[in-house]
Amino acid sequence: MDNATHENVAGNYYDKYGSQNPIVRHLMAGFLAAFDRLVAQTKVTHAHEIGCGEGKLAVHMCGLGLQVRACDISTEIVEQARATALQAGKKVQFSSKSVYDLRPPGDSAELVVCCEVLEHIADPAAALEIFASIADPYLIVSVPREPLWRILNMFRLKYMRQAGNTPGHVQHWSKPAFVSLLKQRFDVLAVETPLPWTMALCRARHA
Repeated sequence: MDNATHENVAGNYYDKYGSQNPIVRHLMAGFLAAFDRLVAQTKVTHAHEIGCGEGKLAVHMCGLGLQVRACDISTEIVEQARATALQAGKKVQFSSKSVYDLRPPGDSAELVVCCEVLEHIADPAAALEIFASIADPYLIVSVPREPLWRILNMFRLKYMRQAGNTPGHVQHWSKPAFVSLLKQRFDVLAVETPLPWTMALCRARHA
C-alpha cells in the first residue's frame, strides 16, 4: 500500500494520561474504566497497540497482566514510550512503524488496540482493513465522539477559529456513524461511551 497516499496527519500533543487537571483526570478515569471492561471481555493474554504515543496505555495494559507490543509512526515518540515503560518497570516491545506497514502474521495479536488514532488518518477504512487482517480476533478502538468533542473544546474556549476542532483531527464520527464504519469489517461486540469518546470491542470477520 502506498504510504504517500495514506498519510497520517500530525496533530497536537497533550499528555492526557499524565494531566494534573482534575477534570481531565476524571475523564481519563472513565476512559480507562471503559477500556478495562472491554479488555476483560476478551480473556486474552497478548496485545498489540497501534499508535502507542507516549506509552501510557501500553504500560496500563501491562498492569492488567497482558504481554504487550506497541508501535507508533514517530521514532521520537517511540523513544519516549520506551522511557515511560522503563520508568514504570514494565516490559513492552516497542517499534516504529506506520499503520499501513502492518502485516500478518508478524504484527498479529489476540487483541489489537488503537485508541485516539483513526481521527488523524486520511483513510480510516484502509486502516481498519489492515487491523482486520492482524486482529486474531479482537480489536479495541476509540475515537472522539462528535459533535460533543468540538462542543466541549469550544466550551473551554479552545480552537474557536476551527469551530472546536482539535488540530490534526481530519475524521469526525458520531457514535452511530463510527459503529456503522466498524460493522463494514467487524462484528461489534460491545460499545462504551466514556465522555467524550466512543470505544468499541470488535471481532474481525476473517474470510
